[in-house]
Amino acid sequence: MDATRLSDDDMTSAVVRARALVIIEDDAPIRRALRHALSAVTDRLLEAPTGREGIDITATERPDLVILDLGLPDCRGVDVCHEIRSWSRVPILVLSARHSDAEKVQLLNAGADDYVTKPFSTPEFVARVRALLRRARLPTADDVATVVEGYGLTIDLLHRRVTRGGTPIRLTPIEWDILRTLVTNAGRTLTHQQIFDAVWGDAAGNPQQYLRVHITNLRRKVEANAARPELIVTEPGVGYRAELPA
Repeated sequence: MDATRLSDDDMTSAVVRARALVIIEDDAPIRRALRHALSAVTDRLLEAPTGREGIDITATERPDLVILDLGLPDCRGVDVCHEIRSWSRVPILVLSARHSDAEKVQLLNAGADDYVTKPFSTPEFVARVRALLRRARLPTADDVATVVEGYGLTIDLLHRRVTRGGTPIRLTPIEWDILRTLVTNAGRTLTHQQIFDAVWGDAAGNPQQYLRVHITNLRRKVEANAARPELIVTEPGVGYRAELPA
């Protein structure tokens, strides 16, 4: 793990600070490194070396974010994720030495919001924590009629309109549903199955194959450079996420 501290520019640009974070991790050196890395992000950092302790602390302390390791001594990380997600919407960032795409998909489908594999870059890890904290504080689509702007685009989620410089961009109904699903979950990686379910419901088909074609067409319309997408980012073998400017 890269234990370097964030630059001064990174520190001053951090506008989001948590009341409390929970680290569910049985490796004491990693917990220590995370304490060091996250000192500028949270007022309190709570630690749990087992899954059961982590669940109990999350239930009693109601933290702003949970960092969950998969290699726990008493239970599977996916089961901890399922348990917490059954009664809480707290963002869950999974941390693991395992690199299997199938496992990433399983955790994201279980309700995790993001997934980082060891070894990892400390600045990137902290940036992901901040991104999850920012997204958790945004009003949902059910709360307000959201207009999203970025990369020269204006996305009107209420009126189902996308424009660039005032010029309308015509999307098919499926392209719009994909874009809306990603943008309303900005910063969160959605699996192929999650996007497929949101757009097609309970239809049969191969989610990855269906999405590949529609994502390609959507990028041609909304990205300034479809070969180097900024808004719709691919997580290879897992799915896609929308990245919006801070």
